[in-house]
Amino acid sequence: MDRLMNLNQFERFDWEAFAKGKEFLVTGTSEYVDFNTKAHLGTRVNVVISKDETEYHQKSGENRNNKFEKLVFKVAKDVNVPADALVIPKGVVASIYGNYRNQLSVKCEDLEIIKSPNAKERANA
Repeated sequence: MDRLMNLNQFERFDWEAFAKGKEFLVTGTSEYVDFNTKAHLGTRVNVVISKDETEYHQKSGENRNNKFEKLVFKVAKDVNVPADALVIPKGVVASIYGNYRNQLSVKCEDLEIIKSPNAKERANA
């Protein structure tokens, strides 16, 4: 039997359902560059899931969540986001990857700062 190619292009990840009940705490930022061309694409914003109230389908006796797991939001523009800010990514396209399908790539158009260590503000302000 032949193997079909590029099926992951048709797989959809429900970001809205995944993000519901979660808070994302910024731990740092860096430049977002294209892997092949090294062209500047925007800002990589490192976050940790600081709150996870998502109800997961679990086996009997399990009680797991994604609290304290790390993610990177690849923002398609330059943003200035302070560490310890709580953010909401806007215009998200997320996809699952990895040998065990347990990694998440998150690209977004912008970030909204919902709580900042300094003051309430927007990332693009």
